[in-house]
Amino acid sequence: MRILFLLFAALLSATAAWADIHRLRQLNTGDESRGWEAVGRIDFDTSGFCTGVLVAPDLVLTAGHCLYDKTTGRKFTASEIRFSAGLRNGRASAYRAVKHAVLHPRYRFSRNTDAAQVRNDVALLQLARPIRTTEVAPFDTAGRPGPGARISVVSYAHDRAEAPSLQEACEVVDRRRGVLVMSCDADFGASGAPVFSLASGEPQIVSLISAKAESNGTPVSLGTSLAEPLAVLMVELKAQSLFRQASDRTRPGGAKFIRP
Repeated sequence: MRILFLLFAALLSATAAWADIHRLRQLNTGDESRGWEAVGRIDFDTSGFCTGVLVAPDLVLTAGHCLYDKTTGRKFTASEIRFSAGLRNGRASAYRAVKHAVLHPRYRFSRNTDAAQVRNDVALLQLARPIRTTEVAPFDTAGRPGPGARISVVSYAHDRAEAPSLQEACEVVDRRRGVLVMSCDADFGASGAPVFSLASGEPQIVSLISAKAESNGTPVSLGTSLAEPLAVLMVELKAQSLFRQASDRTRPGGAKFIRP
């Protein structure tokens, strides 16, 4: 993390307008959380949680590093992952098991963060069953925002694990080589949290929270420019799905045997 911070230190030191926009508002009631139910908490059997967001009825987008146990470096299996859409004070709009988990093919897990990791730090979870309720509507994605663009984040974190929090006003400080530097708040558990642009009038996902850093004592967050990595993930998911189908067709258990 320190190495990555140093890469951006010169860029961040000249920017001060974002220093006063770190207020978070917890979405504790149904009225407060309405419209954000597609953001949910991802829980793992043996270690913590992350934030994720529906981009299709059966697809959850999150950070790639969330799929690894940060202590052992072991990758979680799909059966160890659960998604709770709109989780708020012990209740969720929908609970789902995960059928498949797909990482960006260029992502490599490491405890020491660098720019290449953040750039490819994305994963897709395919749910065991789609979430098809009018209450939970998946979000669209949009192109990468430029410096100065106003953005918002909805996230869970270690000190606000039971309800999501909304940061309505933060901004893109800089964008370089597929990595966004943002003034948005980030903490443990907020990994994978969707970053929204409201430029079109409706919330659209433009990034995911990947890591946190500091500039002159001011917290910043880091995330991928989402469009290209997401396109790669969708191709990867389709390829793996076709491979599984082909494997199922060639298994002996699928053949019909006749005794002579």
